[in-house]
Amino acid sequence: MERTFDTYEEFWPYYVAMHAKAATRWVHLAGTLTGLAVSAYGVARGRKRYLAALPLIGYGTAWPAHFLIERNNPATFGHPLWSLRGDTRMIRTMLSGRDRELAETAGKWLAANR
Repeated sequence: MERTFDTYEEFWPYYVAMHAKAATRWVHLAGTLTGLAVSAYGVARGRKRYLAALPLIGYGTAWPAHFLIERNNPATFGHPLWSLRGDTRMIRTMLSGRDRELAETAGKWLAANR
């Protein structure tokens, strides 16, 4: 059953809960940053087709993490735009050294919604 949300702020704790395990979050981070790096390299070299690296590498690493690590489906399947926004927010939070905050948000949501 697909969950519905009225606002992004309501969706955010759910999104984080779908990334409850640190390994999933770090795979997302690695895939997104690698995709960004390859895309930036391509643009700098005048090879626009390299822009495809961001979604291919980003999703290509993130989605298997959901199936293999979390044992859930990516939130992107039901909420693509909010998931993209959530991924950006999650990565910014991680890069600012606040991964523990994400783990706490995930734990609270899971405890209240299981």
